[in-house]
Amino acid sequence: MASTTIHVPRETRDHLAALAAERGLALGQLVQQLADRELTRAQIAERLRTDRDAARRNMGADMTDDEFDQAPDILGNLCKIAADKVRAARGDALRRDRP
Repeated sequence: MASTTIHVPRETRDHLAALAAERGLALGQLVQQLADRELTRAQIAERLRTDRDAARRNMGADMTDDEFDQAPDILGNLCKIAADKVRAARGDALRRDRP
């Protein structure tokens, strides 16, 4: 694989080198991992298109892109409900532990 040089401030290089060392990686491997995690706008748009196509096929959701955009954030709402339940359970546990 061909490599290249990236110019960054010394502090950035030192920070990345420390992260790489903590993870047992070479600096180039760390940068590759970081780059692999971040999607470009084109990649995000393609993922959205394929996810919507899959929903249309698998769930029979004959929805337009505009309808998808207006749909509620079901997963986000479920996460909020779950977080509220965890907080409530923690609160109950803390109240039971007090004398």
